[in-house]
Amino acid sequence: MTSDVIIKKKNEVYLQLKTHPHIAYELSDHFTFDVEGAQFMPAFRQKYWDGKIRLYSPGTGEIYAGLREYIEQFCKERHYTYTYVDNNFFGMPDEENELISLEGVKSFTQKFSTIKARNYQYTAIYEALRKKRKLIVSPTGSGKSFMIYSIVRFLQETGQKIIIVVPTTSLVEQMYKDFDDYGWVSEEFCHKVYAGHEKISPKPVTITTWQSVYKQSIKYFECFDAVIGDEAHLFKAKSLTDILTKLHHAKYRVGFTGTLDGSKTNKLVLEGLFGPHEKITSTNELIQQGHLSRLKIKIIALKHQPIKFDTYHDEIDYLISHPMRNNFIKNLALDLGGNTLILFNYVEKHGEPLYELINSSVKSDRKIFFVHGGVDVKDREAIRSITENEDNAIIIASYGTFSTGINIKKLHNIIFASPSKSRVRNLQSIGRVLRKGENKNTAILYDIADDTSKDSIHPNYTLKHLLERVKIYNQENFDYEIINIKVKN
Repeated sequence: MTSDVIIKKKNEVYLQLKTHPHIAYELSDHFTFDVEGAQFMPAFRQKYWDGKIRLYSPGTGEIYAGLREYIEQFCKERHYTYTYVDNNFFGMPDEENELISLEGVKSFTQKFSTIKARNYQYTAIYEALRKKRKLIVSPTGSGKSFMIYSIVRFLQETGQKIIIVVPTTSLVEQMYKDFDDYGWVSEEFCHKVYAGHEKISPKPVTITTWQSVYKQSIKYFECFDAVIGDEAHLFKAKSLTDILTKLHHAKYRVGFTGTLDGSKTNKLVLEGLFGPHEKITSTNELIQQGHLSRLKIKIIALKHQPIKFDTYHDEIDYLISHPMRNNFIKNLALDLGGNTLILFNYVEKHGEPLYELINSSVKSDRKIFFVHGGVDVKDREAIRSITENEDNAIIIASYGTFSTGINIKKLHNIIFASPSKSRVRNLQSIGRVLRKGENKNTAILYDIADDTSKDSIHPNYTLKHLLERVKIYNQENFDYEIINIKVKN
């Protein structure tokens, strides 16, 4: 071998590394990681799996193509030489679209859109088209759908066939509508895929939920030259990974996400599937620049009589069924001015009781909506549209349906009725309330926290989750205050 490591593109999903056996095992160790929370997963408990994820296979020499820069870094740190070789059909592993320039992107975007782009949007569009592989980290309200539209328009104009994968049917409909609003004719160029829709279309753009296509064969995906993943942080899931690894011919691979969860393993999986990540702006920057509403966070710490719970689920069951706690949430929602979104976790145990409690207490024509996974996508879209024309509607919604991607500009308040420590879920949920609307410059988050602990040295489960949320608020430079309230048992 002329070099220690020969790097060749097997297809658009994998690189194939040819190297000496000892280097192959070094690579295997370097790209092996412990999966967070593996000890709680059935496969680990039943000893079918060791709780690790391996991104490089010494047997096949395969590794995700998006990790090319990490392979270079590995070689440089150990003083191994490496060489790229061409695979004729798929090309060189480090190829870029040299015809793309930033000025060209600006000119193209201005020509095909009714929207005036912001500088960071031009940068993201340019990076995606130039590098062909990119994971764009851009928060809610940064105009992700517009950036996706601009990338799609360029690729469609150059004869590419594109598949856009989103997590929910609501987002299929919303993106389809957004493309119309930006100046295109979605009906002519875009095909929607979810339950009840044909999966195959001659149209250049397919917008689909991952649930609708993940069982399709590799043959189904061969026609696509480009894939765009919205809410890409979800693509670490096996079904979504299966989709990306079947797209052998898609040279353009672009993921968009509002935030990464902080795990190195998940970050490398996402970069492997799409490409190197790039954070183009932050929520705080968008607020400072006036693109998003100012955010106030009011942490309402409900102090309960001390109770020790054996498990997290025991504590949650106690809290979500607590009459005084649910009455507090009801009274808070009814007292707030403006449109309010209440987010919960459990439909039957918490969502339904909250809805019945609030709906039965309304003595006017105030609109109260209840949204969960069983509500038809057209009804969800209707609720979103109605809320945009209301001044004091209340939406009681599950995190799964309304924490991600839903765009309601006229949303003034959000209440976290169920505690969570997930960085992704919390930031995505906050994003629901930050969009600027008519006569709306400030948004308020009411973070309901619960203290059932006997002392500060041994906090209860959900209080620990609050501490994780506070870390997030500090990292994002969000303004918050803590209000302590005693609750009777």
